[in-house]
Amino acid sequence: MTALDEDWFARAVGRIWKVMAALAVAGTLATLFWRGWRWGAGFAAGAVISCLNFRWLKNLTDVLGGTRLRRGRALVLAFRYLLLGGGAYVILRYSPVSLAALLAGLFVSIAAVIVEVIYELFRG
Repeated sequence: MTALDEDWFARAVGRIWKVMAALAVAGTLATLFWRGWRWGAGFAAGAVISCLNFRWLKNLTDVLGGTRLRRGRALVLAFRYLLLGGGAYVILRYSPVSLAALLAGLFVSIAAVIVEVIYELFRG
């Protein structure tokens, strides 16, 4: 991969992070005012989990691309789904937040990637 390609990917990932942050804040505020604190907290929790998963997937692609991996990071990458599943279980079992809002928040990273694809289609 050339330096130009790496720069293009870095800019795209930066835009995705900004869109994820905007969607997380907007979605949390919208659900908070629309359905109350339980929905707002559920959406925020789902958005945080979605952002964590995106970060871990980005780290995985860095590792596959040849970037060196620290031992601690390898453990987190190996157990990311266990951590996400455990966190979701605790939220669903012991928390009064809305399950539907949590599931909606999980789509924040997917929506951000779709926005980036649309941006690239109209830009190019």
